[in-house]
Amino acid sequence: MKTFRHPSVLVLVLAGIVLATAACATSGGLGAVPTTPPSAAPSIDAGPPDETPAPTASPSPTGSAGSPSPSTSAETMVIRAYYVLEGDPGVEGLVPTLRVVPKTTGVARAAMEALLDSDKVRDKYPQISTAIPSGTKLLDVSIKNGVATVDLSRDFESGGGSASAYFRLGQVVYTLTQFSTVRSVLFQVEGETVTTFGPEGIVLEGPQARRDFRDQLPTIFVDRPAFGAAAGNPVRVTGSADVFEATFRIAILDGSGKVLVDQQAMANCAAGCEPRGTFDLSLKYDVAKAQWGRLRVYYGSAKDGSPQDIRDYPVWLTPVG
Repeated sequence: MKTFRHPSVLVLVLAGIVLATAACATSGGLGAVPTTPPSAAPSIDAGPPDETPAPTASPSPTGSAGSPSPSTSAETMVIRAYYVLEGDPGVEGLVPTLRVVPKTTGVARAAMEALLDSDKVRDKYPQISTAIPSGTKLLDVSIKNGVATVDLSRDFESGGGSASAYFRLGQVVYTLTQFSTVRSVLFQVEGETVTTFGPEGIVLEGPQARRDFRDQLPTIFVDRPAFGAAAGNPVRVTGSADVFEATFRIAILDGSGKVLVDQQAMANCAAGCEPRGTFDLSLKYDVAKAQWGRLRVYYGSAKDGSPQDIRDYPVWLTPVG
């Protein structure tokens, strides 16, 4: 894993209560899992609906043979878990994935358990990894006044350097703050509030929010659609960027690699602003039949316009309905 610059991580001791009701909104919306359409709407409000008909069967987006993602039903719901998409500096960083889990009112616990159960995601997408050590167990999670208190086993702080430590903290923060009831996260290990984290002794003095992990994001971070999700047509693309003059490009490529659309996009703030500039836009594209394709984000070099920090997301494409 590449080394990044890291701000100090802060955490306060706050009492929590066990989450008993489902949170109702997610950051950027979930998109849709590319499988058989659910028989009932997910219990989590995914924001504007993704109107893409999900495939009933399809090849794996990695290009190898494989079964499609599990279908949702009245007994299941969709949450997201955040992992690390590997690559060079500017490309490597946190990435959202969709997970189908049993329906429950304890959505924070369900999201954390899905995050810790990373084998299926890593087997399906070899370019995705997790910085959370194997064997890490969720001991408790509770929410009060917008702060999620998460208690993890001792394994969570074992091994790795500072880059790994910041990524694993960021994975948890992004996964829990997908819910509108959670603004920041307090970390505990074996019931004790953490003051210094991991072998590198990262100081924790306050609850952590997404803005505390900007160095764990790629130059252009797409939060919707999730990695391997159904894109919709038009596809709604949301996220954040740290680019010169706030300008970058978004492209849609079909299964053969043909560029269907490639348009300029703009964040609401240029490189270096705090917090990072955000974007929310829609792209229409034209395909004859449903297929796996790619959503690509990049920016042009100030020197010669050549593509920089190219980051691809497999997405399920469908004709305009």
